[in-house]
Amino acid sequence: MEKQRILVIDDEPDLCDILLYNLREGGYRADCAYSAEEALGLPIAHYDLLLLDVMLPAMSGFELAAKLKTDSSTSHIPIIFLTAKDAEADTLQGFDIGADDYVTKPFSVRELMARVKAVLGRVAASSPASVAVQAYEGLVLDLKKKTATVDGLDVALTKTEFELLKLLLSCRGQVLARSQMLEQVWPENVVVTERTVDVNIARLRKKIGDYSRCIVARQGYGYMFE
Repeated sequence: MEKQRILVIDDEPDLCDILLYNLREGGYRADCAYSAEEALGLPIAHYDLLLLDVMLPAMSGFELAAKLKTDSSTSHIPIIFLTAKDAEADTLQGFDIGADDYVTKPFSVRELMARVKAVLGRVAASSPASVAVQAYEGLVLDLKKKTATVDGLDVALTKTEFELLKLLLSCRGQVLARSQMLEQVWPENVVVTERTVDVNIARLRKKIGDYSRCIVARQGYGYMFE
């Protein structure tokens, strides 16, 4: 079973280190961003949960959450706010934006892990069984059956090709660095180079016909689906 992905967005490096360690020990794939701006440079749409600090430098956690909730590609992602602001008005503001939970600092890691599990459980229980498809026009991925079709015709993709296309579709319009793609698609215990991404993208393009034009290379950056 694929590990659920969690993004910690907090400007306290020590806290991030603690949370990353415990989340990974708990069986999750976890990453960290130290600002809202850094988080927006990551493929946020590919995460299953955000642990979001409210008091971030520049763009606040509330502002970032509001931005994500108005974007159709990220509006579904559950958010747990982490904050030292415990006034009732702040808590209500967080829930008004669309928070799934609100944890006041300082907190016990054990309690936070329990809340993470609870939120992910609620989301899984409330997700319609039919929401298992990613598509662009006639290019369709069935996420449950792990099949791909192009204009109604079956296309035989390898597991890696399928996961690459799934990632690109979920982050449509966003440039993904090769390093990000390696981290998201390839197993943690497999050592591969960034050139491996180029090889698999080339193979994927050959299999999806006219939709190959949608996978665009951005020189010096990576790839995007547009």
